[in-house]
Amino acid sequence: MTAAPASGAPSARGAEVGRRIGVGLMHGLWRPRVLGAWKVPVSGPVILAVNHSHNIDGPMVMGVAPRPTHFLIKKEAFIGPLGSFLTGIGQLEVDRATADRTAITRALGVLADGGVLGIFPEGTRGEGDFASLRAGLAYFAVRSGAPIVPVAVLGSTDRRGRLIKGLPPLRSRVDVVFGDPFQAGDRSGRRTRKALDEATERIQKQLTAHLESARHFTGRRATL
Repeated sequence: MTAAPASGAPSARGAEVGRRIGVGLMHGLWRPRVLGAWKVPVSGPVILAVNHSHNIDGPMVMGVAPRPTHFLIKKEAFIGPLGSFLTGIGQLEVDRATADRTAITRALGVLADGGVLGIFPEGTRGEGDFASLRAGLAYFAVRSGAPIVPVAVLGSTDRRGRLIKGLPPLRSRVDVVFGDPFQAGDRSGRRTRKALDEATERIQKQLTAHLESARHFTGRRATL
């Protein structure tokens, strides 16, 4: 693994390795249908805001996104060999129980270096409907000025696999729908609590609208 950039951000090369691994695994085990990937800006800082209802959602997006992605992942996953692997492919460990300054600094470093930061704005795996957002996404978007691209992963929880109950059936279709990029801030540059609360409201409206549109376009009903 190469050394991290001066900003403290993880290696972009590591994330590219992770993307290539994700391509092989996700396309080998399932049948991803990727829609709107061209909407992700080809360069510059970007935040992918992904709904989260299944453990494969992150790896799926890593494997189908057009650019290498650094996801903020709960520290509980960074145990033993898996932790070393996640660090090696440029993923970011975060303690969700506190204001993790190290994770915040490294995530902002990804954006400062013009990279792609992946966030599950609901904070944890749940209904995957963007109904309850944490303020972290708004903070990163307002602080960095990076556009947010909403991403809907649909089909990962529709059915349980026969061989491995905790995974979708092998070779089943999973839809990944990328939306139009948007700015969370009001362009005033304000970073006050009120400004972040207002940004969170704007983000939630955009993400919810994208999810509804993605479900309609793919024919996926809301089963979560």
